[in-house]
Amino acid sequence: MEGLIHQEYPVEKGDYTSAGQASADMKRRLRQLGVSANVMRRVAVASYEVELNLVIHSLGGKLVFDVDSEGVSLISKDRGPGIPDIELAMKEGYSTADDEARSLGFGAGMGLPNMKRNADGFRIESEVGVGTTIEMRFLLS
Repeated sequence: MEGLIHQEYPVEKGDYTSAGQASADMKRRLRQLGVSANVMRRVAVASYEVELNLVIHSLGGKLVFDVDSEGVSLISKDRGPGIPDIELAMKEGYSTADDEARSLGFGAGMGLPNMKRNADGFRIESEVGVGTTIEMRFLLS
């Protein structure tokens, strides 16, 4: 079966005003397809976390959202700065958020752990000075 949805969302560095719009649109689309509340919630949490990570930590990037008959795929690709120590970044509470992000209530260091916890499949690759790619998969059943 062909994909039911394919959507790409550009995300700009520091755009706190628009942060969360892509994840809200994904949730709306999943609701329209009749996806279960449990799967919809897990996708919403992970997509919001990854969207905020793009706003806070990257130089900009995009989210690629695909839904097929078996599940939801969400891929985040950003431009620099990359993650020097992925193992450390995956620890709850670890954050490199700047003062602006913290003053807005972000940067608690739960983004990557929340993504991994909510996804059925999770993969992260990063190269310092180049960027980071995060791939998540959520099964519909």
